[in-house]
Formats: sequence, structure tokens, C-alpha cells
Amino acid sequence: MSCSRMENRILAYVDGRLKESERLEMEKHISACGACQLRVSEFRAVTLLLDEVPQIKPSAAFDVRVRARIAAEPVKLGWWAWFTPSPRVAFATSLLLLATVWIGYESKTQLPGVDQKEMDAQMMQEIQTLDDQDVISNFDPLKDLPQPVQPEDQTNQTGQPNQTM
Repeated sequence: MSCSRMENRILAYVDGRLKESERLEMEKHISACGACQLRVSEFRAVTLLLDEVPQIKPSAAFDVRVRARIAAEPVKLGWWAWFTPSPRVAFATSLLLLATVWIGYESKTQLPGVDQKEMDAQMMQEIQTLDDQDVISNFDPLKDLPQPVQPEDQTNQTGQPNQTM
């Protein structure tokens, strides 16, 4: 087994958390590899030193103080918090929407001094003009037109331009 694979398991070996088959494999590798033996002995020394350090027990009020500090910290809002509208923004938006609807309604009413029938006739004429634009999309009638005639002063009988100077 490779040392890099064993190095990931050394701490579990020292703590006694390996399965029996993994432990036997680890011991077999350690007996053959001096570098891994050194690593295991270093981990065991650190573990023994940590076991000698006295454990500090927190006071009875420790939990209460920690919870009070956590509660005193400002609440962090998520990225979606700016979507939540404030009452002022909601009110301004509703007024803007109401004004838009009102202006749209008022623009449809008849304007003073303008004949509604005349406006309708103008609109119908514009619609007919737009309908005539469809003919341009079909160029077949243009094929029946005669070829353009060129004036004789620009070309002679041979098709060469005249050179009069």
C-alpha cells in the first residue's frame, strides 16, 4: 500500500477507529516503512500531550452569554431581500400605474376640434397603403418590363463608348 494512502488513515489508526482489516494492513505497512513509523510516533506524541492538557469547563452562564451575543449581532439579509418592496415604493408604483392607465384612457377620448370620422378615414387610408406594400414582395410583374434603352451618344455600334474630344 502507498504511503500517501496510509497518511490519510494514520490519525484514525492512532485513535483506534480503523476496522480490523484496515488496522492489520496499516500495521503491516508501518512495519515496512520507516517514514510512516515516524509519522505514527509523532501523532501518538501529540495525542499524549493533548491528553495532559486539563479540560476547561465553561461557567454556567457561558451558554446564556453566547446566545445573547448571537442575538445582538445584526441580521444579515440575503440577496433576495431587495426584492421586498417598502411601503413607499409600493405606493409610488401604484400611483405611477394609476397615472399611466388614466392617461391611456384620456388619450382615447375625442379631442376637441377634431372630427372622429375624419380620423377614422385617415386611419383606413393608412391601412390600405400598408396593404399595397405586399405587392413589392413579389417581383414577378417586373420581369415583363422592357429593358432600358441607352442613348446613342454614349455608345457606338460596336458597344464601345464614343471618344469625342
